[in-house]
Amino acid sequence: MTARRPASPRTRYGRIAFGRIAIRPYGLVYAALLALLLITVAAASRDLGPLNAVVALAVAVCQALLIVLYLMRVRSSGPLVWVVAGAGFFWLGIMLVLAMSDYVSRGWLGVPGK
Repeated sequence: MTARRPASPRTRYGRIAFGRIAIRPYGLVYAALLALLLITVAAASRDLGPLNAVVALAVAVCQALLIVLYLMRVRSSGPLVWVVAGAGFFWLGIMLVLAMSDYVSRGWLGVPGK
């Protein structure tokens, strides 16, 4: 009589439920984060005029995406995690738009008494 094979370690979404964790993706993400850090330092040390803020925000968005997708393992998660992460970024976008609209519109009205 032959021995029965154990159940597959794969879960519903194709991820391995147990076993070894691949180190290579983490090393690549680490190298990309270090490269983005060097880009940030290089951009901050030079006078790019109004592009300083644009470069800094673009690098920050790339760093945030790498961290969320790979280090927080959203990339290999199920659809519900994607919906929750997307809702969080949508809410963050709403807050940033409202904050920027307040900042931009502050000079539209005069100060009373002056």
